[in-house]
Amino acid sequence: MREVNLSDPLIYVLDMAVFVGIFSILALSLNLEYGFTGLANFGKVAFFMVGAYTSSILANIGFSYLVCIAVATLVAGFVGLLASLPALRLRADYLAIVTLAFGEILRFVFKNEDWIAGGVNGITVPSAIYIAGITIRTMMLIQLAIVYATLILCYFIAQTLVNSPYGRIIRAIREDELATQVLGKDVFKYKAQMFMIGSAMAGISGSLFSQYVRFIDPYTFEPILTFTVWMMVILGGPANNLGAILGAVFVQALERGARIAKDYLLLPVDPHNLRVMLIGILIILILMYRPQGLLKESRVKTPALEVSSKWRKRS
Repeated sequence: MREVNLSDPLIYVLDMAVFVGIFSILALSLNLEYGFTGLANFGKVAFFMVGAYTSSILANIGFSYLVCIAVATLVAGFVGLLASLPALRLRADYLAIVTLAFGEILRFVFKNEDWIAGGVNGITVPSAIYIAGITIRTMMLIQLAIVYATLILCYFIAQTLVNSPYGRIIRAIREDELATQVLGKDVFKYKAQMFMIGSAMAGISGSLFSQYVRFIDPYTFEPILTFTVWMMVILGGPANNLGAILGAVFVQALERGARIAKDYLLLPVDPHNLRVMLIGILIILILMYRPQGLLKESRVKTPALEVSSKWRKRS
């Protein structure tokens, strides 16, 4: 991954802001699946990886920046749909295991098949933005504008979905699948659709990531990346899109801050380990004292929830 010159504080802040934007999109995608639909996707990194590799391969062929993002989105969404067809027939615990395994299988495919994208040697991505004489600050500001324009678009799509009748159905599925089925809704179809949308959004973030860091390899997409995104959603607040973005800001600030601490502070433990410890402590405190996260979900009444509550009262 490209290193940033810490001697220029502005460049470092811009770099952190870009990563916050990229991972906010990824957190939004998981929030749609888990927060609103109740799908325990522990293979989120797989679709992030598909988007990154698709975009990188197309960029090396010579396609434009926007084409790379569009195709990466479509491919990641299609892979998500294919993966959801067998996986969503399983219960929550087994779904988590299967998606986690899927992410690792896909990573090993990219790792061992050199002909796809260089195997363990990785693939270098040509610069998406090239203007003669442009300074690194200006280039990063352009990258920042692209990332946050995409984040705003993804946030608008997510908000539109969850506040529509479609969103009320997926919330009902999360709360009580049986009651939703009684009302005549095809639960499997809605879950597969949401899995596809979440995967497509992860593909967008993966494309932005690869175009920004300009080099990826299979070791970039370890399972810890999935759990990092889960931390963002849990800290910020499941089923709250602003909460997912807030969680991404917290986690990325701790991660980037640890790099500064490594060079400027004398600590008894490694700053990277300290970051993991602090995030772990935060999650424990959140789960104990504010399980809804920093920003709680705004409850929306749905017919399925009303039917479910009536059944519980009768029982």
